[in-house]
Amino acid sequence: MIVIDKPSPDALYQWLASLLRDAIERGEYGPGEKLPSEGRLGQIYDLGRDTVRDALSVLRNEGLVVTQRGSGTRVRSDWKIRIMTLPAGAHVTSRMPTPQERSQWDLPPGVPVFVVEHPEGEPEVIPSDRVRLAVPSDIYPEAEGT
Repeated sequence: MIVIDKPSPDALYQWLASLLRDAIERGEYGPGEKLPSEGRLGQIYDLGRDTVRDALSVLRNEGLVVTQRGSGTRVRSDWKIRIMTLPAGAHVTSRMPTPQERSQWDLPPGVPVFVVEHPEGEPEVIPSDRVRLAVPSDIYPEAEGT
């Protein structure tokens, strides 16, 4: 058992989520790698199962992990991020995906989609965790270099 100073009981799940997030970002758990079970995490950090579940829920909502019944929680595989330069006159909204879109893109809960309405043509729906929207610098000069 690891003994670490823990915050107040109300923030324990956030504390654990932060520890796990840091471990993922440091590469201790790589893409596709399985995290310890809820029970094992509870033993390691001396926490209740509900606290562990809440912490994993935070990481799922951030898109860092995916949980599949029967096979546990894994670090989400890396997705290639593409940069999409918005054309003049385009509008972007964000919404939660439909069940069909979630299945189509294998989206974890909590990851929204962007709906890009082009001046001419059909709207394009894109998972928000796979695209970085860019505004052309001639339209919005302050955006250059960001």
